[in-house]
Amino acid sequence: MLIVLLAIVGILVIALVAIYNGLVKLKIRVDEAWSDITVQLKRRADLIPNLVETVKGYAKHEDGVFTKVTEARSAILNAGGDVKATAEADNMLTGALKSVFAVAEAYPDLKASTNFQDLQAELVDTEDKIQASRRFYNGSVRDLNTKIRVFPTVLFAKMLGFSEREFFELDEAEAAAVQKPTDVKF
Repeated sequence: MLIVLLAIVGILVIALVAIYNGLVKLKIRVDEAWSDITVQLKRRADLIPNLVETVKGYAKHEDGVFTKVTEARSAILNAGGDVKATAEADNMLTGALKSVFAVAEAYPDLKASTNFQDLQAELVDTEDKIQASRRFYNGSVRDLNTKIRVFPTVLFAKMLGFSEREFFELDEAEAAAVQKPTDVKF
């Protein structure tokens, strides 16, 4: 009888260790994915001052657009580790960048500038990397949240200090604002 009891306790301990290790691996993957997002957002934020200076040289009277870009850039750099605040700041910056590119459309010399074209290409590349990082992050969050919710992990996850993470997503109003074309009037 004692051997059966020890075997049951041993199986429970092994199962608990396996659950804990699985949760740790998924948490680390989510943290890594979040780090990827912040690296790409920082990269984009670092490119923006060069873009703004290039566009300013051609479109000196577009101060409102440059102010929005500067404010959006500050918001994304100050969002910290909060997923919702970072997503909101990212949406604001995306909208502000659309305004800059809309202004550029009105200046053929600017569009033809090699410096502007290089910066635009860098930003497009960075946007692609941000999208890939978001997908990786959201996939990792999905895996962690699923693991936390399924049996038998659901019995131990909170006790072991694990909680669900937030997805990096747009709410409906923000998605509509990002999708809406930017109006530029001269």
